[in-house]
Amino acid sequence: MFQKIACFALFLFSILSFGQSNISLKGKIIDKNTSVPLESATIYLKSVKDSTVVDYTISDKNGNFEIKTKKNENPIYFKISYIGYTDYTEKLENLNKDKDFGFIKLTENVSTLNEVVVQSEAPPITIKNDTLEFNASSFKVRPDANVEALLKQLPGVEIDEEGKITVNGKEVNNILVNGKPFFGKDGKIATQNLPAEIISKVQVTDTKTKEQELSGQNATSDEKTINLTIQEDKNKGVFGKANVGYGTDERYESSLLFNYFKDTQKISVLGSSNNINSIGFSMDEIFDNMGGGRNRSIWVNDNGSFGINGMQFGGNNGITQSNMLGVNFADEWAKKKINPNGSYYYSNAETNNKNRTNRINLLPTGNTNTFAESTSKSITDGHNIATDFEIKLDSTSTLYISPSFSKSDIKNRNSGFDTTFDDTGAALNQNTSDNNSSSQNNTFKNNIYFYKGLKKKGRGISASINNENNKNDSELITKTTTTFFQSGNSDDDRNQFRIDASKKDNFKAKIGYSEPLRDSLIFNFEVFYDYKKAKDLRTTYDFDNGFNTYSIYNDLLSNTITSTTSSVTPMVGISLQKKKIRGSLSMGTEIINFNNQSTYLNNTTKVNKSYMYPNMNGYISITLGKSKSLYSYYSYEVNLPSANQILPFQNLGNPLNTFIGNADLKPNENYSFYANFNNYDYASKSGFYAYSGGDYNVNQIVASTTYDSDFKATTTYQNIDKAYNTYIGFSLNKSLKKEKRTFKYGFGMQLGYNYDQGLTNSELFESKGLTLNPRVNLSWSIDEMITISPSYRYTYITNDYTNYIIDNTKNFKHSAKLEITSYWPKKVVLGSDFGYNYNSNIAAGFQKDFYLWNLSLGYNFFENKLLAKVKVYDVLNQNISATRTITPTAIRDMENTVLQQYAMFSLTYKLDKFGGKKKDGGLIIMN
Repeated sequence: MFQKIACFALFLFSILSFGQSNISLKGKIIDKNTSVPLESATIYLKSVKDSTVVDYTISDKNGNFEIKTKKNENPIYFKISYIGYTDYTEKLENLNKDKDFGFIKLTENVSTLNEVVVQSEAPPITIKNDTLEFNASSFKVRPDANVEALLKQLPGVEIDEEGKITVNGKEVNNILVNGKPFFGKDGKIATQNLPAEIISKVQVTDTKTKEQELSGQNATSDEKTINLTIQEDKNKGVFGKANVGYGTDERYESSLLFNYFKDTQKISVLGSSNNINSIGFSMDEIFDNMGGGRNRSIWVNDNGSFGINGMQFGGNNGITQSNMLGVNFADEWAKKKINPNGSYYYSNAETNNKNRTNRINLLPTGNTNTFAESTSKSITDGHNIATDFEIKLDSTSTLYISPSFSKSDIKNRNSGFDTTFDDTGAALNQNTSDNNSSSQNNTFKNNIYFYKGLKKKGRGISASINNENNKNDSELITKTTTTFFQSGNSDDDRNQFRIDASKKDNFKAKIGYSEPLRDSLIFNFEVFYDYKKAKDLRTTYDFDNGFNTYSIYNDLLSNTITSTTSSVTPMVGISLQKKKIRGSLSMGTEIINFNNQSTYLNNTTKVNKSYMYPNMNGYISITLGKSKSLYSYYSYEVNLPSANQILPFQNLGNPLNTFIGNADLKPNENYSFYANFNNYDYASKSGFYAYSGGDYNVNQIVASTTYDSDFKATTTYQNIDKAYNTYIGFSLNKSLKKEKRTFKYGFGMQLGYNYDQGLTNSELFESKGLTLNPRVNLSWSIDEMITISPSYRYTYITNDYTNYIIDNTKNFKHSAKLEITSYWPKKVVLGSDFGYNYNSNIAAGFQKDFYLWNLSLGYNFFENKLLAKVKVYDVLNQNISATRTITPTAIRDMENTVLQQYAMFSLTYKLDKFGGKKKDGGLIIMN
């Protein structure tokens, strides 16, 4: 196994060491009249033939620049752009040798003609401090394309089959419109619904927390934020989409997105209703909302759930009928001193599912097998209000407030049975259940952050208070019958009414001070205070046949648990903020008081603990070039056991498993590490990204389970000395373009290794798991005519066991798909997604493979404002949901209800009406 890891590491190293034939272009940019060096001028190379960007860089503080780019025998424009100066252009017949341009003198542009301003060519790419900015008009997309199509044209930007966006290998986790969230920071609604034609700039920056943003600190994360700025003349008006469709098997979809923009004010409304497991806002012109968009269910199962901005709608598995309404508002008040932003969502979802599971329970002496079937129906109603206000108190002080409130009502009905057999086929136990439950959950959150900058640059004080208050009340009517076949124990029959009341309060506070030691070195002092309190009250009543009510109090299944945790953590740290290297290191001591109490059978049990642990985290980011960088992150933290794990009383709620806490549990100590290298070569249009990381756990808390002859379990908790997981991987992407034809390919691989320990029947077992996941994707396209994109993913999983009846288990999966999109003939849009899935070792009775083929044919008319479409989901009627999951204690095969074949006809109407400035050729004429 370790030989495989070594070979893989050697392969990675060989790729990193592979050299390319490059040439160097360098020079120095100065003001023609004053000879002053011009810093941050954009130097870029464009193809004479098709105007595509070949490479770019910016000048340093001394005006010097150097572009190391790949040789090119085709004519190239060498261009320089600097705000307030006339552009410099020179045609190069080829790029086949180094060249020193020497001093390049730019002339200040002072030409104005009354109210008419001559519009010069904007550079396609500009770097402003830590912001990479793309000029949207420099990149060609279809007239009716959305923002996602624009992003795909930008150098270094990749969007994978699951919709994840990366820039130069770094994941984008935050998308803003004019600097503000647009129905959530995940940005899916913005990228898939806003028209590309209204976008002026696409700005890419490091993702910062609100504290880092307001205090001017560097970002500590390795993720990116995209900000979409809207053209000034399009910032006044309305635009949106409306979609309605109906199909066979009574399948339907409808959605609406309406936007009103007026300068700084933005109001957006969205609505959706469908029964095809869709969020309702993936309105691309190919498949709209069908099955979650393009054939992504080949990689992940359609499971009836979806989310916006961290809020989850729908069920976990099955088919969901959902309705949603949302409103988003953003503006600037009091001369830009107050920036409000807010949203409201209402959601309603009904999910129906049938589940079938076969689980092999791994044991030291002989495995058992559990077969289960169930049906479920859940109905959810949810309300969510989220707001934030950024208030500039003065030029040095800012207050940020972000309260939010959510409320959900859930009704759930499920029934089913399960039976467990030993390895000879003899029945051990059988359980049937019929449950009816309802719950109400209310959550209030608020974040308050204050920052004041002091006279000296980099010196400042900050304070923050965060709270999260949650209340959950639920009622359950449960009827279960459990039969034991081997021990002679009597059956366990229950007909009960259970009331659960849970309340959790969490408060955090922080005070910080920063002091610059040098221009690039900052000393930080912070004190954190964290307080958590949780109370869980369970009351159970048995059914009284005489009175026909649930009135017999069951003290064996009733209890009260409270838990309080408070901690104080003083931290000191150093931050380095240089142009090419940044990082920080923080260290401190966490002082913890951990108090727990249970009341059960009129007995009160208390377990109170005090701890003192170190706390440390740090990161470093090194810029090796304009698109090359190294990033590494390390942290050490302590995770406390839960109250249920540490309180030594019996929890008899599950008739097949009794849980008992362990008062001697120690906290889990976690060491986490991550590192990556990424590079995007604009000259060769190729990107390379390599990463590795892992977690090492000391005193990890695991379940220790013993089984009797009926396979009835008793579970407590123990600390094991170590457990860890590691991973290493890379991805490589390249694009080749010749005239109107473009060929792209990508290849990636990840290798993961896990080591786990646990206790079963008092025997210490070990599990060593290896996962290998290579993948490849290709794409061939002719501009505005056709795109063909095949892809393939292979997953290999093997686990070695110690102290089990089996020594090893293996499984592999094939996932392949072919995606075709055609825009020929004109106004016609054809989409075809064909996928194949194969699961090697799934249990007998579960289908190993399936095909999923989706087709779509659309026609644009009425000046491209209307799109009529016919779609067929699951053409071959082969879609299933059969999965195998391997854990250290079990092998589980599961099948759930999925969407199957249906056809649908739909109409989509596009609205756009803008006011403001009017364009006339190369001039901008001011109203």
